[in-house]
Amino acid sequence: MIPVDAKGKCNVRVNKEGRLYAINYGEITSISQDPIEKKPLYHFKPGSNILSIGSFGCNFKCEFCQNHSISQGRARSEYISPEKLVEICRSLKDNIGVAFTYNEPSIWYEYVYNSSKLLKETLKDIKIVLVTNGYIKEEPLKMILPYVDAMNIDLKAFNNEFYKEVCGGSIAPVLDTIKMSSKQCHVELTTLLVNGENDSTGEIEKIAGFIASLDKNIPLHLSRYFPNYKMHSPATEVEVMIKDREIAKKYLNYVYIGNVSGVDNSTYCPKCGNNLIKRKDYNIHLNTNFGTCAKCGYKTNLIL
Repeated sequence: MIPVDAKGKCNVRVNKEGRLYAINYGEITSISQDPIEKKPLYHFKPGSNILSIGSFGCNFKCEFCQNHSISQGRARSEYISPEKLVEICRSLKDNIGVAFTYNEPSIWYEYVYNSSKLLKETLKDIKIVLVTNGYIKEEPLKMILPYVDAMNIDLKAFNNEFYKEVCGGSIAPVLDTIKMSSKQCHVELTTLLVNGENDSTGEIEKIAGFIASLDKNIPLHLSRYFPNYKMHSPATEVEVMIKDREIAKKYLNYVYIGNVSGVDNSTYCPKCGNNLIKRKDYNIHLNTNFGTCAKCGYKTNLIL
């Protein structure tokens, strides 16, 4: 229970005369038009741009957070109403929609929900993307999912101790979010491989095995950790990243590496190995129509 005139652990909910208020409603700390691949989403509208926005606050306390200036503090912000957000999207060219990212979308849930609903009701073919840690209860997730087209969900590890000690949360709600969301919208997962913490062979096998139990076509992005915020361990070795990718590929059809230059992150047909999407950084070249392999006819999960 949050005492009167006090804030919760997330620092964005305040008790005023017995009622809770979100002090970050509509408060935008970051706004930019990004390549969809930057979210990262590799199988959803490849080559497109999306308006990315974020606020401040988070329901995790990850010691390695790369956005700690907005997730763990009160960053400078500007209020943008849901109606104004609609007008901004209407004015943009070559933009497919809005990605709620940078900080945790569920931490300013009311704004994300209201804006997503209004955008869907107002603009034809607008796409809504959530980049999230997946730490959300079932009821609010069910409410917002009808308005969400794609999600990138962090699966930070596959043991509750890591979530408890390093992130300040628990793994069960995250696994539930992945299970539920993957049935209702396009989902890709990201695991930041932290040197000596969650980059072991056993950990990767558990992560990839869990994903494969849902759908082996769900893309997994293995991202390289660098020292940040409260964690100062050396950056994860590139050789470890490559080894872990090979382990994950025994279970999954699509595994990519992030935060490492010079690696091949193109998309290949799981059946015949034909190059479907050639990628170099955020530049892409499509070699497929309607997501079907032109060489063998294999139907992929690509949303073009």
